[in-house]
Amino acid sequence: MRAMQIPSDHPLLLRIVDDLATHGWSQQNIFLPQALTLELAAECRKRAAEGELAPAAVGRGPFSEIREGIRGDHIQWLEPGQDEACDSYLGLMDSLREAMNRGLFLGLEDFESHFALYPPGAFYRKHVDRFRDDDRRMVSAVIYLNEAWLPEHGGQLRMYLEEGREHDVVPTGGCLVVFLSGEVPHEVLPATRERLSLTGWFRRRGDEPF
Repeated sequence: MRAMQIPSDHPLLLRIVDDLATHGWSQQNIFLPQALTLELAAECRKRAAEGELAPAAVGRGPFSEIREGIRGDHIQWLEPGQDEACDSYLGLMDSLREAMNRGLFLGLEDFESHFALYPPGAFYRKHVDRFRDDDRRMVSAVIYLNEAWLPEHGGQLRMYLEEGREHDVVPTGGCLVVFLSGEVPHEVLPATRERLSLTGWFRRRGDEPF
């Protein structure tokens, strides 16, 4: 199985750690190699064509429900060993986990992630990623898989930052956005074309068994 890990002291990873320490978020417009971005996009579309992506729910556990007025994406969770491109992505995320633990002492133990496909017109209203009854999610990470995306296509990730500031991220292929899960409200704006991403969360150990 192909592995793709980089040293935890790689300059790109250190830049992300510094951004998180200073601002609580980081945007790296060129994080994934183009070839891997294309492979992951193809895998997402393949799974969608085979009916493996399901409408995403709002909430957690027995309280989760499908609410298209809040979010309209279709998702499938990743498992190691399913696909080489996915394993390469997970390897890179593990390198980032090690870098954040070394630089920020967050005690991140694992990483959960899913493909997300937003059909044209779909959106996700303003929210934070940490559940009220589960504080294990510490850092959110979104990697975009869209080729030749233009700002007029829409689909921006809008982050609500301190002092009333907003920051929009155009979901161009290979771009990575990382932010503190419990501190950065955000939303996904509607797009005029299909929008693909990998969304994940670095988690610390919780009080309840996993």
